[in-house]
Amino acid sequence: MIYIGNFLYLSNLQESSETDRRHGDFSLIVRADDRERAVEQFKARITGFKQASELFSGACRVFMTRLIELGDIPKTTAILLNYSSTAGDPVMPFIGCSAPSEQNDDCRIYEWKESEPEINGHQGRLFMEFQTRRKNNELHQMSDND
Repeated sequence: MIYIGNFLYLSNLQESSETDRRHGDFSLIVRADDRERAVEQFKARITGFKQASELFSGACRVFMTRLIELGDIPKTTAILLNYSSTAGDPVMPFIGCSAPSEQNDDCRIYEWKESEPEINGHQGRLFMEFQTRRKNNELHQMSDND
């Protein structure tokens, strides 16, 4: 079975200044015989990151928010995972690491400039766009494929 664990974390909890503390989320994926073995592998991997990198600096707490079990990966459609929606415009920058390891953290700084992402100081590349238009007082969806 394939198991995907979703986690939230708080780190640098010992710091008195809020700007010195960090929080975020991440996912881990493993192939395991059962849920218990998957959880053991997740714990071992998080411990490894704590010991060999700065991803979970200082005093840190990690919370598992979801454990997804997949028997197989579809061949004809993509699975949507970890969608979230936050109220308000994106304001604060954040650090994101796509596939960090002990050898390479592959972290990037994401900031928002006029509703456009900036990644490590470079403008983000638009992947898709959906717009709305009004026709006869009705709202219609448009995509880049229309």
